[in-house]
Amino acid sequence: MAEFTQALAELRGGAIGTDAINAMYNMAYQDLKRLAHGRLQVSASAADLDTTSLVHESYLRFVNAAKIDLQDRAHFMVYAAKVMRSVVIDMVRRRMAERRGGANVPLTLNTGIHGIAAQEDDLLPLDDALTALAQVDPQLVQIVEMRFFAGLPVEQIAEHLGQSPRTVFRQWEKARLVLFDALGES
Repeated sequence: MAEFTQALAELRGGAIGTDAINAMYNMAYQDLKRLAHGRLQVSASAADLDTTSLVHESYLRFVNAAKIDLQDRAHFMVYAAKVMRSVVIDMVRRRMAERRGGANVPLTLNTGIHGIAAQEDDLLPLDDALTALAQVDPQLVQIVEMRFFAGLPVEQIAEHLGQSPRTVFRQWEKARLVLFDALGES
């Protein structure tokens, strides 16, 4: 953990090159793979991406980011979940542009049913709803990204955010209700 903190300090200190980023990714690689695996279980778009590809694509976006202010490992993991979401959403948008549309099916935000993947057409309205929610409460979006997209349990999210599991669960429920309303679900 101290090595990760040192790499973050170097990055914040303006370290040139990718040495600090490489060090952080190497130290968090297994956690990032678990995060990516959870993300890909949510979406049917996994045909074009596997866990390793998603981690590597997020690494490339991280390297190409202009400036990122990361405070600690938990903040890094939250940011990684957000980047992975954007990678998958961008891939879905490209695919949808190629097809010029498709039938939208209601999306269920039920992470209690494992093994059921959301259709890629469902992810675009969800992304729009999350973007709107981010204007009101960015922390709710972080929780949705970590819970729904990354498949992390409430306890692990609470640890990453420095909150109690009960608080995270209440915020998760609140986010689900807001998104259900935004998506027109009952």
